Amino acid sequence: LGSMQISRSKPCSCPSFKLREVASMYFTMIAVFLVILVVALQGSAPRGSDFPYKVPLDPQGLLELSWNVSYPEQAVNFQLLIRDLQFGLLFGMSDRGEFENADLAVLWSDGHNSYFGDAWSDSKGQLHMDSQQDYQLLGARRAPEGLYLLFRRAFSTCDPKDYLIEDGTVHLIYGILEKPVHSLQAINISAIHGGLQRVQLLKPNITIPELPSDMKTMEIRAPDIVIPSQETTYWCYMVELPEGFPKHHIIMYEPVITAGNEALVHHMEVFQCAAEFDSFPPYNGPCDSKMKPDRLNYCRHVLAAWAMGAQAFYYPEEAGLAFGGPGSSRYLRLEIHYHNPLVVKGRRDSSGIRLYYTATLRRHDAGIMELGLVYTPVMAIPPGEDAFALTGYCTDKCTQLALPAAGIRIFASQLHTHLAGRKVVTVLSRDGRERQVVNSDGHYSPHFQEIRMLKEVVAVFPGDELITTCTYNTQNRSQVTVGGFSILEEMCVNYVHYYPQTQLELCKSAVDPGYLHRYFNLVNRFNDEEVCMCPQVSVPQQFDSVPWNTFNRDVLKSLYGFAPISMHCNKSSAVRFPVGTASLPRLPSKTPSCR
Repeated sequence: LGSMQISRSKPCSCPSFKLREVASMYFTMIAVFLVILVVALQGSAPRGSDFPYKVPLDPQGLLELSWNVSYPEQAVNFQLLIRDLQFGLLFGMSDRGEFENADLAVLWSDGHNSYFGDAWSDSKGQLHMDSQQDYQLLGARRAPEGLYLLFRRAFSTCDPKDYLIEDGTVHLIYGILEKPVHSLQAINISAIHGGLQRVQLLKPNITIPELPSDMKTMEIRAPDIVIPSQETTYWCYMVELPEGFPKHHIIMYEPVITAGNEALVHHMEVFQCAAEFDSFPPYNGPCDSKMKPDRLNYCRHVLAAWAMGAQAFYYPEEAGLAFGGPGSSRYLRLEIHYHNPLVVKGRRDSSGIRLYYTATLRRHDAGIMELGLVYTPVMAIPPGEDAFALTGYCTDKCTQLALPAAGIRIFASQLHTHLAGRKVVTVLSRDGRERQVVNSDGHYSPHFQEIRMLKEVVAVFPGDELITTCTYNTQNRSQVTVGGFSILEEMCVNYVHYYPQTQLELCKSAVDPGYLHRYFNLVNRFNDEEVCMCPQVSVPQQFDSVPWNTFNRDVLKSLYGFAPISMHCNKSSAVRFPVGTASLPRLPSKTPSCR
């Protein structure tokens, strides 16, 4: 940080916070808490290359977070740009983006002196200085664009008040102090302007493969649309590839965001349409509009997916995602999620995704396989559940039939549920033992879904099992939630990206329907209220008539834990490999690790 000096010996006086002149020190408070006094230093901005990951925290773009990850030191280094500093801010992490029970770094001013410290909030939102100061201030620097605050935090601190930084989604929270406060405890969380941002902090440290000399680019972008003045919009735009476009491999893609819209473009996906249709109608408008042609619902094969905070996506040097050529649709659908909480009007946008592709085909076509649960109402979550788990299986019988002897290599993964999803994990099991976690997100949010490159490639061989468990929260629902396609129904999916491509496109399960029928019979026998068992009554209707007492909840949980499963081991043609019904695989025991 150049000429900035941090005194570590004795307290010193500090000029007015508004002057933002240099002053930094440690001093001891009553409970021997260490607090750093900081105001800004005039100078140039830190190098952007030192902090490769970047995301706007607030919709106005006044707070911009950049970071890097040091795996050798097991720490994250943060750089927070504050464009319009008033009397301080809160930055931190919590389980779901709440300001209660949060782990916070706080910069605050009493109008004369300015302070930085590690704090935590209790269940009522009251702030407390942490006795263990784990947000380590590295420095502060004033630049023309604002104040840069640099600090670091270890992944794990062994402090029960601190957030454990893990793989997967992290809910970052921020709050802006608009008035001076005389102490940390005087900060009223409920009165401050704040919000949350979801990111994947622990990015994988992958080697970027060398790109070929004949590489070309194609931009799939919105055609200068006006972003609707509402909080949430999903915008769809159809694109047509040139006629006779031959087979290519996509080897990389990256976002293209219209300047000034970085805080509005939440995530984007490019889908390829089904090859069974010769043509698709043009469309440019909201995805939920009644004017959208129904045929666009057949554009669901993901070619690229990006979410805020993600960087460029690279395919391994031995594989690429095929598009173009015989048997491949020429029609693509761009879908952009705009998050506009300030209801900004008249903002134009041409954001999208830039595909990098080559006619020099790599050794393997990459494939995408669906793991998890079949979209069926036989898998259900009772209302009022805090953490109800459902598990889908890709069984050893399916992988034995469908995978090549040399196996496949999974290099990326996209987890997916609807609104009740809270956790998702896929594990690889071999010979009844858990061998490897394929992908896990203990703070999963359905509002933040991206294709994530794995830290290490996962090898899957014939006879292996891939087990996907989703955990749901239905505490705010009074009716049962069944599996299905509607946003108020649920899904449990892991789209794994792998090579070499095989015929296996879907490897999922659901409880055997016959055993579910036995469950409804049992409910009728032991409850006063009758569940209608008429043949014409659908499974969702039968679930709706279940009285959700403790007994009925526990029995359903047990049913999903022991009943045989119906396996869907499907080829891309939707024809199934002959696996049928199977007994429930035993949940794998973890392979002990050597210490």
